[in-house]
Amino acid sequence: MTPTAIQEPETLTMEDLLKEDQNSIRALAHGDIVDGVVVRVDPDEVLVDIGAKSEGVISNRELSARGEQQVSLNPGDQVKVYIIQPEDEKGNVVLSLRKARAEGIWQAVAQKESEGEILDAEVREQNKGGLIVNIMGLRGFLPSSQVARQFSGNLMELVGTKIPVKILEVNRKRNRLIVSQRAAQDEDRARQREELFEKLKMGDVVTGKVSGVTSYGAFVNLGGADGLIHISELSWDRINNVSDVLNVGDEVRVKVIKLDAELSRISLSLRQMSDDPWETIEQRFAPGKAVSGVVTKTKKYGAFLQIADGVEGLLHISELSWDHVDRTEDVLKVGDEVDVMVLSADKVRRRISLSLRQLHGGGPTGEGGVYEPPSYDFPEDDEDEEESPAPAASGATEQVQQVEDASPNGMVSSDAESETAAPETEPAPVVAPEEEPGS
Repeated sequence: MTPTAIQEPETLTMEDLLKEDQNSIRALAHGDIVDGVVVRVDPDEVLVDIGAKSEGVISNRELSARGEQQVSLNPGDQVKVYIIQPEDEKGNVVLSLRKARAEGIWQAVAQKESEGEILDAEVREQNKGGLIVNIMGLRGFLPSSQVARQFSGNLMELVGTKIPVKILEVNRKRNRLIVSQRAAQDEDRARQREELFEKLKMGDVVTGKVSGVTSYGAFVNLGGADGLIHISELSWDRINNVSDVLNVGDEVRVKVIKLDAELSRISLSLRQMSDDPWETIEQRFAPGKAVSGVVTKTKKYGAFLQIADGVEGLLHISELSWDHVDRTEDVLKVGDEVDVMVLSADKVRRRISLSLRQLHGGGPTGEGGVYEPPSYDFPEDDEDEEESPAPAASGATEQVQQVEDASPNGMVSSDAESETAAPETEPAPVVAPEEEPGS
């Protein structure tokens, strides 16, 4: 067997050792952030081992800066430091704790921007362009165009408060940090709206606060989205003005009658929280029954009387008197209370015919006798909807032709066939403050 040759150990020269030592020494440059270990704490400086050929030096002024909490360091503490000067006249590396901390915060804020995270900001002051805010110790700027809509008229309301914001721009070189409260609010509302549509079902009864009143109905904030109570769904009674029933700020319990997640629409009903008075109309108002009513409206063809909550009947002009009547207003006026007789009640068509003359009997000859009442058709060919004597049917919400405005929170929520969405706010150009925001 051939004996195995023994390899001689490699002999390193002094030149090799110097090269190896130099390669192990970290190359430093201004602006680097490196890890170090505190070696010694002197009254005027702190020595830190950062793996360089000489130790780094932190001035003790860094430990007790005005307006900041004093920093306490001890030998063996691990710290992150910023390279101010790779080598001074004494051959030492000049370091900074504060700059390292500030750079770390800028990096963290940049990370938050890339992730789209919403942060809390403390509003410090107002200037002509918007608001100065503090975010994670950095000075940022909130342009007035990016303030939440409800505060756009008075920015001073926000000074001294904490608000959620989303970062729009991080520019470390220019010491620039721009944020938006509106973007944070819109994102939060989108999340709440999605959650709301996931849990809502047709027929649910929910509680909300009236956020807006229009000519065609009232918007109700359900938390994350607005629903619309069309004027026809406010009451079983005829409603002329929405504000007669609801005002902004009112809290209401309503029923969900339609959902459209794709169009972000929620239709609500207030009247369906109570029983439909027309369900038992034929039993409660049998032909020949005498009832009292209040005149709610007069027309050329007769007068409407409210004879019960949510129930109106038509007193045709021919049923006002046995004598000829030219104008309804010659006999009755709005607000008059009068006793009448029920001629007929129709639950399906939601109509009641009334008579004033037949309540007192008699007739053109004054001899009384059996009288067969004629069937009065409710006029339906009037140009104005106001001329239509038929009470609003339960499907009136479907007859809305156009939503005139968007809901107060920027979402249209109705059954309108013609959709009018809230105008999207164009992103406003970022306006730099008088003082560049920074750390």
